[in-house]
Amino acid sequence: MKNVKKIAVTTDSNSGILPEEYKDKSVFVLPMPFLINGESYFENVNLTQDGFYQLLGENASVSTSQPSVGELTDFWTEILQEYDEIIHLPMSSGLSKSCENAIRLAEEFDGRVHVVDNRRISVTLKQSVIDATVLRDSGKSASEIKTYLEETAGDSSIYIAVDTMKYLKKGGRVTPAAAAIATVLKIKPILSIRGAKLDKYALARTPQKAKEAMRLAMKKDLETTLAPFVENGELVLYIAHTNCPEEAEKFASEVRAFFPNVPVTFCDPLSLSVSCHIGPGALAIACARVAKA
Repeated sequence: MKNVKKIAVTTDSNSGILPEEYKDKSVFVLPMPFLINGESYFENVNLTQDGFYQLLGENASVSTSQPSVGELTDFWTEILQEYDEIIHLPMSSGLSKSCENAIRLAEEFDGRVHVVDNRRISVTLKQSVIDATVLRDSGKSASEIKTYLEETAGDSSIYIAVDTMKYLKKGGRVTPAAAAIATVLKIKPILSIRGAKLDKYALARTPQKAKEAMRLAMKKDLETTLAPFVENGELVLYIAHTNCPEEAEKFASEVRAFFPNVPVTFCDPLSLSVSCHIGPGALAIACARVAKA
């Protein structure tokens, strides 16, 4: 039976979704806060992609934060004036405490807010938001959608080739000595996000070798753990980048040729919360299972 409740889907700007992008589908985006040189900024409000990378290039002190309890309370309260329930998809609980905080806060909304620990970020989180709207529009209840998205959270992966070690060093993810050696040898680290964690996956000596390593890593995933979803037509690919759109489009063309039977659906910028840890010039390939109505 068609769901009779009016359900909104909310997420944060870590999904890469722009404020008005899916508003016609009742999707609402909470801007993520940043502290830059001691001043507060909000993604897609007073902090654009171009402005962010300009500040990074000027060696600004950049750190991520999370929405305050008051900001999230006001965000949900306003939406619930028009909608019966909310499905909220924050960034991965393994990368931020914003999910944990949202779960606690939702307890104060009398069961009207369903927080999904989807363990995703950026383009894969964007896909989860789209999945939530597809399931909602097919008549699923908010609790059914939450269950599906949490049960399928692990059906995705991301590989990111980082252009510079500078920002990993600043964030304490590599030592200064390791960063210096990697810079001299022109080594490109490849990171992976599978589920909750951002981990080192491999090293490459050139950008082309890094792209090749990512394609092969994705090929392995598609032929092993994710193979059933490929066979059922339930898997799609994405390309993402940090401030290098032309390189990303070129990589997308290469990936389409390499995986002719799996569609590449997005070629998007990585969210700024990821970008501040890896810097500009990074390329990523990702995949996720998609919900069927």
